[in-house]
Amino acid sequence: METEQNRMNEKEEIIYNSIRKNPYISQQELADILDLSRPTVANLISGLIKKGRILGKAYILNEARQIICIGGANVDRKFYMKEEAQLGTSNPVRSTQSAGGVARNVAENLGRLGKEVILLTACGTDADWDAIEKASNTYMNLDYVTAFPSISTGSYTAVLEQDGNLLVALADMEAYEHLTPDVLSKQEALLSRSSAIVADLNCPKETLEYLTHFAEVSQIPLVLVPVSSPKMVRLPEALEKVSWIICNRDESETKFGMRIETEADWHQAVQNWLDAGVQNVIVTNGKLGAMAGSATEGIIHEPAIVVENIQDVTGAGDAFCSAVIYAWLEGRSLHEILQAGSVNAARTLESEYTVRQNLSTSQLQKDLEELIK
Repeated sequence: METEQNRMNEKEEIIYNSIRKNPYISQQELADILDLSRPTVANLISGLIKKGRILGKAYILNEARQIICIGGANVDRKFYMKEEAQLGTSNPVRSTQSAGGVARNVAENLGRLGKEVILLTACGTDADWDAIEKASNTYMNLDYVTAFPSISTGSYTAVLEQDGNLLVALADMEAYEHLTPDVLSKQEALLSRSSAIVADLNCPKETLEYLTHFAEVSQIPLVLVPVSSPKMVRLPEALEKVSWIICNRDESETKFGMRIETEADWHQAVQNWLDAGVQNVIVTNGKLGAMAGSATEGIIHEPAIVVENIQDVTGAGDAFCSAVIYAWLEGRSLHEILQAGSVNAARTLESEYTVRQNLSTSQLQKDLEELIK
């Protein structure tokens, strides 16, 4: 007997009937039918599951293959200085808390851009994970996250100066040491159906070695996103099956034991990555922009977009990586890929949020038209 609680509204009826007609319909196709965003459709489908109208998620098995993001999912705590910082004493600040982490941030950006995304991470069974889950589940599938009662969910604490630049950051990433090859091997069927695997260097080295081997055997594209210079030691030894590395100048200097002081040095760093076997590489260099290289399109440079009003630098690098991955999966040229990354990073710098709240495919296109002359 139908009750008020499980009665469907008009949008839910459209989704329900569409799935009845085509059990393999994608969430994006449903979004197009309803003229809604894909995350909104995902929420409506979740409601239908709770009402018992849909038994599980089997209908999405034949959807466009998901992007799987592996690595950090933290609580980000940010403290904004109200005055110039003074050591050894109390400083007045205002503070915010949000969901962060490189892999999670990339996943949210891609989810907002209409991609089907699954996040694989390790977390505690604590209030911090509850907050991350609440902020994230609209944009990504969290069903495959591994929880460990004995650990704390990852956290990142940043102190930002009045101009938005980072003064100091504290990162508790011990949770991700639990992202072992054994944990990921239990998801091999899922990994083998993905359109791409994106892993950050919060993962242990042996896990990244495992993913490199898996990408080779399964012919799944692998994207590696370094987190910081110290974590470059976690890079896999063999890079020939890595589809993309998206890193910055410092990380490249650490990898190759070199200084990047001139454009020729920068160009050489990109070439070094290609010579190491990486199929595509981007090396960002702050206000100088980004330089990218591939075996098929050579090495090119994209100037940085000048941002007059920087609100927060946190998340800009993840925004850059996400738009690069999005544009690449859309089949764009290397030049267009660089432009997409630069634009999304610039707009994120103008936002107080780690992932800008107005991001969508249409907004990214509008931003490209406005910022790229």
